[in-house]
Amino acid sequence: MKYYNREIETMSRDGLFVLQSERLVNAVKRVYENVPYYRAKMDAIKLKPSDIKTIADLHKLPFTVKTDIRANYPFGLFGVDKKQVVRLHASSGTTGKLTVTGYTKRDLEDWSECCARALVSAGIDENDTVHVAYGYGLFTGGLGLHYGVERLGATAVPVSSGNTMRQITLLKDFGATALACTPSYAIYLAESMKEAGVDVDDLMLKTGIFGAEPWTEEMRAEIEKKLHIKAYDIYGLSEVSGPGVAMECSARRGKHVYEDLFYPEIVNPDTLEPLPYGEKGELVFTTLNKECLPLIRYRTRDICTLYLEECECGRTLVKMGRIEGRSDDMLIIRGVNIFPSQIETVLLNIGGMIGPHYQIIVDRQGSLDTLEIQVELSDYAFSDEVREIEKVKARVAHDMQSMLGVSAKITIVSPHSLPRSDGKAKRIIDKRK
Repeated sequence: MKYYNREIETMSRDGLFVLQSERLVNAVKRVYENVPYYRAKMDAIKLKPSDIKTIADLHKLPFTVKTDIRANYPFGLFGVDKKQVVRLHASSGTTGKLTVTGYTKRDLEDWSECCARALVSAGIDENDTVHVAYGYGLFTGGLGLHYGVERLGATAVPVSSGNTMRQITLLKDFGATALACTPSYAIYLAESMKEAGVDVDDLMLKTGIFGAEPWTEEMRAEIEKKLHIKAYDIYGLSEVSGPGVAMECSARRGKHVYEDLFYPEIVNPDTLEPLPYGEKGELVFTTLNKECLPLIRYRTRDICTLYLEECECGRTLVKMGRIEGRSDDMLIIRGVNIFPSQIETVLLNIGGMIGPHYQIIVDRQGSLDTLEIQVELSDYAFSDEVREIEKVKARVAHDMQSMLGVSAKITIVSPHSLPRSDGKAKRIIDKRK
């Protein structure tokens, strides 16, 4: 099985233009009629739905950013009545509020098909058993791939994340042929197998579907060496859908974007002017068929390049290169989005013995990301008993875990010991390479 949906995946560019244009016109009409936020934004620039006639008119439409979703928490951007919503997912926001996304029955069908397409792109078919070790729950990763596996007719093992020794046991006992998780966790699994004396060749694994965090070609080579598999890169984001927005094919030179459903643009992050194929900039998506949370020109903040070139796999869909950075200051730690402003919120809420100055140090030990937060004591607290300082440290660690969703090492430092700046404070030291 080379394609899941041959008609779409190999459609001519002219055919795609017609399909995208038809869907964009309908999407703009829907959001104008059903989402007051978009209607107000369009009215403000005197733009009517009738002004959008083809996908070439997309540049006339206003952008959407993550703060717009947060400002309309929880359901203000939904384009359907609540009774049509069959599932809700969410991811963490910069202020502690969740970024909520919803799905109608059709949305889930489209998402499941995208994930099925992605699996087929990696050579997976109905005879495979896929060990899904992305997190299940509000995070979109686990359930997204799970439903894609079932849509394909393969066997899903919904193991979720954590409990590494059980993961290893199930990989062996259930005979999984494909592994889906973050790339760093794949490395960690391999290292844990070695420590436990488990021979990788005793497993039936042949394929890996890895995403949710940035990774390099060097990490791909390391994963393939340690697990004896072929590793593929998948891309998605919760706001747009979840995993399965784009996926590598057998060529593994860029990820094909499922642009019949998610139209991609590259814009200059400073001027917001659209850039041609082949130029690096910020990735922007417009959902063309989404009913519950339709997004118009959503700025992902991811920096990459789009390529329109013939692919040896036969797919005509545009490709996106690796994510080379972000246009904002968001960190991705073990697959979780973290913003410095979240950390600042926790510290300011505690106050008292700790001051407002902090520094974030991100590193990688072995295969897993580490997060250290250095926090200054306030002047008057410096002479307090060690016991009291340890209480504050424990409180900071607890509140950070609750806010961020990942554990962090908390280091309490003396007053005035962290660097100061006359300009923008350098809060983050990222040592990962």
